[in-house]
Amino acid sequence: METGCLAAFLLPHCRHGTRSRIDPTSELLRSDPNMFRKGEPKAAERPDQCPPTPVPETSDLGELRRAAANCRACSLYKNATQTVFGEGGREADVVLVGEQPGDQEDYAGKPFVGPAGRILDQALQAAGIDRSSCYVTNAVKHFKWKPSGKRRLHEKPSAREIEACRPWLQAELRSLRPDIVVCLGATAVRAAYGKNLPVLKNRGQWIPSLLGPNTTITVHPSSILRAIDPAAKEKAFADFVTDLDAVAAALRSKPQSRPLPSRELF
Repeated sequence: METGCLAAFLLPHCRHGTRSRIDPTSELLRSDPNMFRKGEPKAAERPDQCPPTPVPETSDLGELRRAAANCRACSLYKNATQTVFGEGGREADVVLVGEQPGDQEDYAGKPFVGPAGRILDQALQAAGIDRSSCYVTNAVKHFKWKPSGKRRLHEKPSAREIEACRPWLQAELRSLRPDIVVCLGATAVRAAYGKNLPVLKNRGQWIPSLLGPNTTITVHPSSILRAIDPAAKEKAFADFVTDLDAVAAALRSKPQSRPLPSRELF
């Protein structure tokens, strides 16, 4: 397929009662997970890094989840309660990628079960997207935090920590082969594109990524919780739903195999 061809962004056809799904096992997905670390010291030579944990060559999500529980590819596992792997239907149409587990997710062992998860559920419902048709996960599988009295305060994952966890995210995508990948916030964007892209400037755009050709960007639902007042929160939520409306529209267009509006990564 020629580069830039709109056919690269076509949603899968439904044939003979079985969905033909986007295959994200491209050369990009199979590429060296350290491709964005060229010129840096090897992981074992850095005090803040551990030797990479091999990701099993399997499409079995259960096996991947069990293997990820023992991941030591970065030092975040030392202070986290557990690895928080993705969750959702094996035949998910949409994969929603967040940042990292929060305090409640770290204890529960499930993604998006805290306040941000409730905002996400409300927005999906408002956009007409069935949560059961989605798989939710995070770019980083361990909770990064710092103590503040008796509280554990969220800390943003570093680029190295995002890259260390990317092979697990790619393995989830290879197993699921979803129609659409939605990046929720800056950390998910970094994991998907291997570089930082401004979320607000690119939200709602369809930009092919390392995770699949039909990838779109929006804010993380936690940003809505941080709105300065009720009016700002209401607007932020409405804008979030608008982004998800575009995802719902793309899903509805699948039987007609209409191309997603897209542009090249700048």
